[in-house]
Amino acid sequence: MDVVPETVWSRFGCVCFVVLFVWTTRAVDGFGRNQDNELTFQLPAGSSECFYQSTIKNGTMEVEYQVIAGAGMDVDFTIVSPEGVQLIGEFRRSDGVHVVEPTEGGDYQICFDNSFSRFSEKMVFFEILIEGQGGDTGGDEEWPTLDEPDGSLLEYKLEYIRDSMDSLYRRLERSRQMQTVLRAFEARDRNLLEDNLWRVSFWSCASVLVMLCVALTQVYTVRKLFDDKRRVCT
Repeated sequence: MDVVPETVWSRFGCVCFVVLFVWTTRAVDGFGRNQDNELTFQLPAGSSECFYQSTIKNGTMEVEYQVIAGAGMDVDFTIVSPEGVQLIGEFRRSDGVHVVEPTEGGDYQICFDNSFSRFSEKMVFFEILIEGQGGDTGGDEEWPTLDEPDGSLLEYKLEYIRDSMDSLYRRLERSRQMQTVLRAFEARDRNLLEDNLWRVSFWSCASVLVMLCVALTQVYTVRKLFDDKRRVCT
């Protein structure tokens, strides 16, 4: 009676090892095919930049952007479908989040325009999240077809391992995305702080100079009032 449980657990250990090995290999391949993108770039004054994102039909694309540096902290933003139809257009905005659902098959055009600014360049961060295609992870289709041994216990354990790993990966990916967005917010706040510090320092120095000039002018004026050069005859 003691041999049967030991054999079952031995088979279970071998199956778990095979599942973990194959899942790890496919997860690495999934990372390579991940189509989520993020980028921080300089947008010169009086110019525009366009980026292209490939999607499949009936997917979901989420685009989030922020202007993290530059005078005014604003840009024009547009999304154009693969058929040339403008889906989203914003003017003089500092940030935004847009979801395109369902997507069409083809390349979406994502443009940032700073042509209204003649002197100030902008630093822009944006992130593209793709779901419903190669960039979307999770689901039974990503697991290889394995011949599961008979027995309700082993089937339950395999399903539990699959669900746990898929859930863990989704949460880690979501945490990474949130950290990226928070870093962008931090960079934007730091740039605003440095810009405000420069303005405060500049106007403080200007105020001190004005006060010194006024003080010297007052002293000179008072001295001129009491400076009598007329001779007194005795």
